[in-house]
Amino acid sequence: MDYRAFTNDSLTMMYESVRGALASDDAQKAAEEAPRFRVRETADWKQHAGNLEAEMLNRGMFFEIIDWSEDQGRLAL
Repeated sequence: MDYRAFTNDSLTMMYESVRGALASDDAQKAAEEAPRFRVRETADWKQHAGNLEAEMLNRGMFFEIIDWSEDQGRLAL
């Protein structure tokens, strides 16, 4: 995919879509359901996010990096 062809807003939307799919999967897994998007299990998702990050960084865009750790959102005990 030619990420250079997309607008800044389009890149942001695609990146936030990855974040949303990951959050959805995590919520389903927490509810002991099968994840719908399988973001953590599918390498292409992470590669897509990495490509988006690279292009956004090249453009000097500011964004919050996706936390891929399994324990994101959990409090330490």
